[in-house]
Amino acid sequence: MINPFLVWILQVQVGGSPVYKVERKLGKGGFGQVFVGRRVGGSERGSGSGALEVALKFEHRTSKGCNYGPPYEWQVYSALGGSHGVPRVHFKGRQGDYYVMVMDMLGPSLWDAWNSSGQAMSSEMVACIAVESISILEKVHSKGYVHGDVKPENFLLGQPATPQEKKLYLVDLGLATKWKDTNGQHVEYDQRPDVFRGTVRYASVHAHLGRTASRRDDLESLAYTLIFLHRGRLSWQGYQGDNKSYLVCKKKMSTSPEILVPTALHLFSNF
Repeated sequence: MINPFLVWILQVQVGGSPVYKVERKLGKGGFGQVFVGRRVGGSERGSGSGALEVALKFEHRTSKGCNYGPPYEWQVYSALGGSHGVPRVHFKGRQGDYYVMVMDMLGPSLWDAWNSSGQAMSSEMVACIAVESISILEKVHSKGYVHGDVKPENFLLGQPATPQEKKLYLVDLGLATKWKDTNGQHVEYDQRPDVFRGTVRYASVHAHLGRTASRRDDLESLAYTLIFLHRGRLSWQGYQGDNKSYLVCKKKMSTSPEILVPTALHLFSNF
């Protein structure tokens, strides 16, 4: 079946970029869709902005992330892009009804790696992921941002058969928020129980309760991510229905760290 999105937009050129042919779909983020873009009229592989293949992220101008203006995610990438573990945006602009970012092409997600590892990773592998992901989050937090949707699908490895193939990257910054104000102080805490941001399986308890996001929420989501990668399952998986978020939150609050965290990850839970 032909993707209706590709029927009308076959080539992209934004912000002084080369012309890219839009090819297969890579995935979707909180507000947009990501496709492979192949540079037209070039055969040399290159790297960075001159790469033969790039990732093209499309976001419709009416999406929640845009609000009829450039996506909020652009602002976050401008502040973080190129930092340790955050991919660089080389070009951005609008084509038709879509805002487009031209980014580095990356490899499989941790979800993909977990799936190909028999749906369970060794404690050594998870420990390596923990060290690298904490380092990335430290850089994000040092810039004043909280990611807000830490999960296996949002950690990507570098492209296979390149020097970066074992490097970890954090993507999809559409739900990122500022944790400190212009004076360097922590933003005021608020609570809106009707507002949920993130992914139910990995969200922090505070996110379920609608509280202002903070750095500890990213770390809590990372803990759930690491436990999932190691064990292959979280104890609150399987809930369905309209009150799923409530039931998951209740289970998270009632599960002690000793029961939740595998022995290999006890040091992280203490951290």
